[in-house]
Amino acid sequence: MTNILLADDHAVVRRGVRALLEAHGGFLICGEASNGREAVELAAQHQPAIVVLDISLPVLNGIDATRQIHKSTPGTEILIFTMHDSEETIREALRAGARGCLLKSEADQQIVPAVQALVRHRPFLSPQIADLLFDTIAGQRGLNSNHSPLTPREREIVQLIAEGYSNKKIAKITGISVKTVETHRAVSMRKLKVHSTAELVRYAVRNKLIQA
Repeated sequence: MTNILLADDHAVVRRGVRALLEAHGGFLICGEASNGREAVELAAQHQPAIVVLDISLPVLNGIDATRQIHKSTPGTEILIFTMHDSEETIREALRAGARGCLLKSEADQQIVPAVQALVRHRPFLSPQIADLLFDTIAGQRGLNSNHSPLTPREREIVQLIAEGYSNKKIAKITGISVKTVETHRAVSMRKLKVHSTAELVRYAVRNKLIQA
């Protein structure tokens, strides 16, 4: 049996993916996470063969969760499962260590082939995502090649601020001091050239750190 961890903040999505995979046979869902930090913790605990991971996760976004899982559990393959067909988001996920990427709209037909490919440690891009990236490579679509100016830790802090957490609560979640949180906040705002929490929230929404 292939152990699979599901990470999505919508219970109905997790149930649907579980049903599709368990109907195939040979796949065992070893855990479910509703946010990115929980996904990282469960991956370390269960050491699954595959993590099916949404990009837009609360507390810790899917890209940074991917990076942390890839670092702590290098034998685990990560399939990004997203509704966003953003070139930059997909490229960031692949750079973070994801081995495959699948749009939620393609799940019915593609989730099983995607998982099967990752079990064999082969990359997988669903048809729509492959077309999207091909268009970019072929120069048919514009591409913003600028990477995020924020470090992974700064992006994590910005996400938590945008989700409404206080500095004290962020410090508790991330295991750093309140003063360090304040420093990351100030540095992030300077890098992004923003001057208010509202502007940080807008940045987080535009860059898919949180859902609008």
